[in-house]
Amino acid sequence: MIKAPSRGIILGGFVLGIVFEILPLPQVLQPFRPYLLAMLLVYWAIEAPLMVGLGTAFLLGLLADLASASLLGEQALRLVLIVSLVQRFRARLRFFPLWQQAVAVGMLLFVDRAAVALLHLVFGQPQLPAVNLFAPVVAIFLWPWLYVLIDVARLRARERS
Repeated sequence: MIKAPSRGIILGGFVLGIVFEILPLPQVLQPFRPYLLAMLLVYWAIEAPLMVGLGTAFLLGLLADLASASLLGEQALRLVLIVSLVQRFRARLRFFPLWQQAVAVGMLLFVDRAAVALLHLVFGQPQLPAVNLFAPVVAIFLWPWLYVLIDVARLRARERS
């Protein structure tokens, strides 16, 4: 029987994801900031679907909204959309080679950018500049490294216990 991942690793990753989101970056680098919280949710929704699901995505989105002082519920809706798509295609995503997973994660994050544009249009918020479409591209290149890093941490935690 495969042991479930440690809740500490999952929670610690989500805390780091929220901190990374509110961490100040130079204005030049701001459009290239990947949506790390969504990437972590995608990883755990693929690898531990019984522990991380739509409820987790919603709660993390609300926490991220509060931490970043954005429109309450915006990130919650976006993260629920991403996790629901991951749950729908989990059986395929799980067995993709890492480079195909990276492209799929990039596409999910492009869907997220479309959702942001739609939400901002509906609620009369200013639209993000087009240069923000570079963030999903950065996420494509970051995904294999993030996947391996989390996988190694998870395996080491499993060995310790």
